[in-house]
Amino acid sequence: MTYVDTSDISAQMFITVLLLLLIIAPLVSLGVLRLFQSKKKSGIMLIISGAAVYGVFQVVMSITHMFT
Repeated sequence: MTYVDTSDISAQMFITVLLLLLIIAPLVSLGVLRLFQSKKKSGIMLIISGAAVYGVFQVVMSITHMFT
C-alpha cells in the first residue's frame, strides 16, 4: 500500500479544488440535466450561475493575489 504525499499542495489550490467539486461542478451538471429534461430556462440559469461563481472566485483570487 502506498500513500500520496499531499504536503506540497498550497491552500489556494486546495480551496480551488474544493470550490470546483462542491459548487461549480454540481451547478453545471444539474444545468445539463435540466436541459436534457427539456427545462431550458432552469438549465441555462444553473449553468450561468456556475460560470458566475467561477468568475467571482477568479476576481477574488486576483484581488487577494495583488495584496500578497
